[in-house]
Amino acid sequence: MTLIHDIVEFCEEFAPADTAASFDNVGLLIGSENKKVTKALLALDITKEVVDEAVNLGAELIISHHPVIFNPLKSMDSKSVPYLLAQNSLSALCLHTNLDVAINTGVNLCLANTLELLNITFYEGEFVVSGTLKEEVSAEAFAKFAKEKLGAKAVSCTVKDKLIKNVFLCSGAGGSEFMKAARLGADCFITGEAHHHNYLESIHENVSLIVAGHFETEDIVINPLKEKLQRNFAEVEFVKSEALTSPLYFV
Repeated sequence: MTLIHDIVEFCEEFAPADTAASFDNVGLLIGSENKKVTKALLALDITKEVVDEAVNLGAELIISHHPVIFNPLKSMDSKSVPYLLAQNSLSALCLHTNLDVAINTGVNLCLANTLELLNITFYEGEFVVSGTLKEEVSAEAFAKFAKEKLGAKAVSCTVKDKLIKNVFLCSGAGGSEFMKAARLGADCFITGEAHHHNYLESIHENVSLIVAGHFETEDIVINPLKEKLQRNFAEVEFVKSEALTSPLYFV
């Protein structure tokens, strides 16, 4: 018999809660560690549709990347996701920035592997990872490659003609990490979201900035995480959500 406690403890081995950013909220946010688990649903976010999917599957646990409770709750509407989770006796385990930086099945590692980077390097205390390309290519060519590998609907790129080999990355909303990457010797920095001033910084620093979508740069962790959990808990069925896709449409 597998308890939620067992899965929480296992996740602590490769994504310890104390490695999460200070602003974050991670761990078992809803439910009891003493509950038995036979089915668990994995998703980047916990939405109403994901809750419905878990109920239809007969799951007891949802494991997500983004915390279902991020800021302190001052009220709880009956249509809110935390309320629906509790109403349906569903537990929620959230692995956020602690999963981003994990050196084994972490989000940034999965992103680097998806982009086929070599010589992958982690930087202690930083949310950036670096790697090298097999051969030097233009930033525009690499942006097109990233779009294909990530299944992104749209990708933006600055300094598109720059030849790049040293690639730095930060999944999700990683634009704030751009200057760190530039100082560490990046030819190119790829992330999911960036601000206008980051684009201007990239031009000034002559470091290409590629933005490929928050969902697209993070959802790549879900299948590897599912497979890792399945290998360790054979009597639990782990399922990747089919209800959740990128919320953005490009017209």
